[in-house]
Amino acid sequence: MFWRKKPKYPTTQITDSNFNERVSESTIPVLLDFYADWCGPCKIMGPIIDELAQAYEGSALVAKVDTEINPKLSQHFQIRSIPTLLFIHQGKLVQRFQGLVPKPNLEEMLDQYIDDLSRKA
Repeated sequence: MFWRKKPKYPTTQITDSNFNERVSESTIPVLLDFYADWCGPCKIMGPIIDELAQAYEGSALVAKVDTEINPKLSQHFQIRSIPTLLFIHQGKLVQRFQGLVPKPNLEEMLDQYIDDLSRKA
């Protein structure tokens, strides 16, 4: 029925302790969403990030970082406002966005990084 919500996709949570193994050593492009549960704009981006995580599973890592429980990552990347989206490609921070970013724009950027990897392979 139309009033039933789709089950939420279990988007990967990146933490201070698993960042190196999940992100730094990743061989695929990474999109990180820095958010907090109390943040209104983050609640708008959350479902978009979940959809991207599901759609790009295996070809890119789309993950979330809760700024409230991961202060080291927030400090390291100098997160001053949320949501903040970071693209990490081949171990390097390549793009940073603050605020809301439309889903088609994020898809276009992810596709570009995935294509870049496939051309180098």
